[in-house]
Amino acid sequence: MSMKLLRVLVLTCSTRPGALGPAVGRWLIDAIAPRAAELGVELLPVALGDLALPFLDEEEEPASGLHRHEHTRRWSATVDAADGFIAVTPEYNYGMPAAFKNALDYLGREWAWKPMGFVSYGNTSAGTRSVQHAKQVVTTLRLVPLGATVALRIADAVEDGRIRPDAAREQAAIGVLDELARLAHALRPMRERARAGSGAAPVPGAYARALTPDDAPEVLVLQRCCWLEEALANDTLAIPALEESLEQVRAWLATWRATGLWRDGRLLGMVRARRVDDDWHVGRLGVVPDLRGQGVGRWLLREAEAAADASCRRIVLATGARSRHNIRLYHSQGYRTASSDGATAFLAKPVPSDGGAGEPSGAR
Repeated sequence: MSMKLLRVLVLTCSTRPGALGPAVGRWLIDAIAPRAAELGVELLPVALGDLALPFLDEEEEPASGLHRHEHTRRWSATVDAADGFIAVTPEYNYGMPAAFKNALDYLGREWAWKPMGFVSYGNTSAGTRSVQHAKQVVTTLRLVPLGATVALRIADAVEDGRIRPDAAREQAAIGVLDELARLAHALRPMRERARAGSGAAPVPGAYARALTPDDAPEVLVLQRCCWLEEALANDTLAIPALEESLEQVRAWLATWRATGLWRDGRLLGMVRARRVDDDWHVGRLGVVPDLRGQGVGRWLLREAEAAADASCRRIVLATGARSRHNIRLYHSQGYRTASSDGATAFLAKPVPSDGGAGEPSGAR
């Protein structure tokens, strides 16, 4: 499971003055907040009544992503930044509140591949028919409804406008959060793939995105995998990519322009680059062993080279002095050996360039 922080919106769906929804929402957040901290989940309460969304008034289809009104753009940004949702909803005439349906209808891609849990309340059915109605709608938006739910029967659960303490009820709420967190992590590759668009990638189903410090665990694993081959070729383990700790990887991810190629949550390859004086430094070019020879390294190197500042004098990289395969590939892509200290070979080529590299075990 990824260790990235999850943002979960707790949606209070009733807009009726004096409704029980705010009290249920407060109870829910109080009940699950300790567990949320353990799971790395940020809970954000959102009352639909505070959004000031009129009945859908956008001219374009929500799926287009073209939002003319400021209230729509604010709602879009809020939902887009979330990883999952818990809807706190009453039941009105066997269905969900109109405000809830309207808020869903405003958007399209912003909902996709995110889990939604439900905490319902009502009288005879405890709001469960509202949840069944909502599930028909949310699945069309590619939201993924949870199996775990909490249903509060008002006569049993409410006293003086507050939710009565009940250990079993609170444990059920924690169960909703646990399932939501698992699904949100599992669906993250789907969300990232959707945001990446349809740009060309060297591996079917893969997509590229910028790496951040949150990706440090995956980067650390890839480094240990890719640079072992270079260690064997150079008869040394004194290679930074093999020696770095998780915190050291996290630190350089914050300062380098790093790109990763992903598929189904797996980091397939990466490269980093940044400007140093008049040079554009490229490094940590690595590809998982089972995908070498398929153009992944060349593609990643082109991505790094294309980002070079036009005012840079040259692109430089380094590899092991005895990494003959790497050096041969870099030479074939326009790089020339500039110097060597016996352990490391330093290579360079002018900017701009339209070359690329192969699938080396790693540029340092």
